[in-house]
Amino acid sequence: MRIVAGSAGGVRLGPVPDGTRPLSDRAREGLFSSLGEAVPGAAVLDLFAGTGAVGIEALSRGADRAVFVDSSPAAVRAVRDNLERTKLAERAEVVRAEASRAVRSDLGSFDLVVLDPPYAMGGPELESLLGDLAGRAAVAAGGLVVLTRETKSSIPVIPVDWRSYRRLSYGDAVVLVYRA
Repeated sequence: MRIVAGSAGGVRLGPVPDGTRPLSDRAREGLFSSLGEAVPGAAVLDLFAGTGAVGIEALSRGADRAVFVDSSPAAVRAVRDNLERTKLAERAEVVRAEASRAVRSDLGSFDLVVLDPPYAMGGPELESLLGDLAGRAAVAAGGLVVLTRETKSSIPVIPVDWRSYRRLSYGDAVVLVYRA
């Protein structure tokens, strides 16, 4: 895996921790091409961060800051290592916590929220997390929420004030983008 573009473009990321399913380079490239001008200057929340590749890609492409959340100690170490490799650690915060607990702890408001949960995460649990994001104003007005799911999984019910913005497919992954 590598960072596709921006100030850290081409930098190879460290090993992927066991149990982590990172978004492919191709899928990240397509996602960020579709997000365009929404990234520079953005505050980013990367939930289920894994390797941190998506949030680091955003920082590399001009996001102001990013908060990375993962409950796995190995993933937290991987994110920190990758932030050091890309020289972007000064604009990042890494939090070891379960995603819904982190959202309920009031991390702030974000212009771009990325969720790459395990494919096994059930609909009710995911819908509850999306509701927490909306209810706690974690997504700024007009902000974007990116959700990755397995192509053959059901699409969760989204908060009433969110609108579908884009749907991108890459192999076994579908990337859903919503505007708050």
